[in-house]
Amino acid sequence: MNQNLVTFPVETIREQFPALKRQCNGKSAVYFDGPGGSQVVQSSIEAITSYMRNGGANLHGAFPSSVETEHTIEEARKAVGDLLGVKDKEVAFGANMTTLAFSIARALAKGWKQGDEIVVTELDHRANVDPWITVANDLGLKIRWIKVDPQSLTLQYDELHELINENTKLVAIGLASNAVGTINDVAKIATKAKEVGALVAVDAVHAVPHIPINRDSLQADILLCSAYKFFGPHIGIAAIKSDVFESLEPYKLVPAPSYIPDKLETGTQNHEGIAGIRPAIEFFANLGDGTSRRDKIISGIERVEVYENSLASKIRGELASLNKVTLYQADSSVPKTPTIAFQVKGITPEEVCRKLSDQSAIFIASGDFYATTLANKLGINKSGGWIRAGLAPYNTEKEANHFIEAIKQL
Repeated sequence: MNQNLVTFPVETIREQFPALKRQCNGKSAVYFDGPGGSQVVQSSIEAITSYMRNGGANLHGAFPSSVETEHTIEEARKAVGDLLGVKDKEVAFGANMTTLAFSIARALAKGWKQGDEIVVTELDHRANVDPWITVANDLGLKIRWIKVDPQSLTLQYDELHELINENTKLVAIGLASNAVGTINDVAKIATKAKEVGALVAVDAVHAVPHIPINRDSLQADILLCSAYKFFGPHIGIAAIKSDVFESLEPYKLVPAPSYIPDKLETGTQNHEGIAGIRPAIEFFANLGDGTSRRDKIISGIERVEVYENSLASKIRGELASLNKVTLYQADSSVPKTPTIAFQVKGITPEEVCRKLSDQSAIFIASGDFYATTLANKLGINKSGGWIRAGLAPYNTEKEANHFIEAIKQL
């Protein structure tokens, strides 16, 4: 048994996730669907229900529940700041990452004109592609694509000097592929973008639960993520550099705030959901060491990363040995999240997922997962897409073995 699996406190962690008690066809449910959304930690659930139980309120009131709501939002911003290495005033909340990306794109587009260019990638989730393509189509801008190598499942960096030029206004790049797990060299791309004065928008939705993140080290101007991927509620998060944020002119109601970060937060926010963000982030801090919450978060995520990768390596190795299984992954030299995309010869991806659920209580999903450009380039949509298994810190070696045996039984 791998030493990383021995020393990780997985049983203590599992006690913090009520959903793991679920039964399916008389068996304990095995949640391998983390890339689509993690289960919610008990402390986050309690914070959400406590907020609602004590009486929610809208902002700027002189009464206690309104003041408490503002304090809840402030504490959530500070926690996100520690998670992403940003100032709390640079943190805005929204319905989800996609909605925030469309709003930011529309606001930025007010300063763009014909002849300007935007760069996106073939590896990304469409949430960091279509908001930019949409405004480009509206304004007649040119879209350039950083291509993905269909063999290595990595981006091709050799043409960056041509793709990113003096006409480039923004480069949109995912930190990690939600479909095949490839972790991209964002800093390499961002460095080239900065040479020509372009903005950098990073989709970190899939990456945040698995690798420590510092927005400024990535040279990102805009970083987007979602709390429901790291054990919290369905809330989108934008961390925007102050100078860029100040210059944004989002579409908003006339009397709504014009100061950051509030000016990006249209309408009444999901206050009860926001209440669940800080406990979700502190789940990582409670696993780590250090003198500050930021230090503890980084340490905790690093500990999770080692554990998850140990399980993922075991599963990848076993699946690679099966003749009827095709894995879609970069080679061992490329860093990856614990996300495993594959197909089984002779059985549709949807049928594999249904059989694993019915027979083994294993929850995984199939499809293109909105990484449609990559899926079309690989031709996998013709056969039903990928089967995707993703690991979380509450998954166990026993569950990994159970999953492997279930695939072999197919």
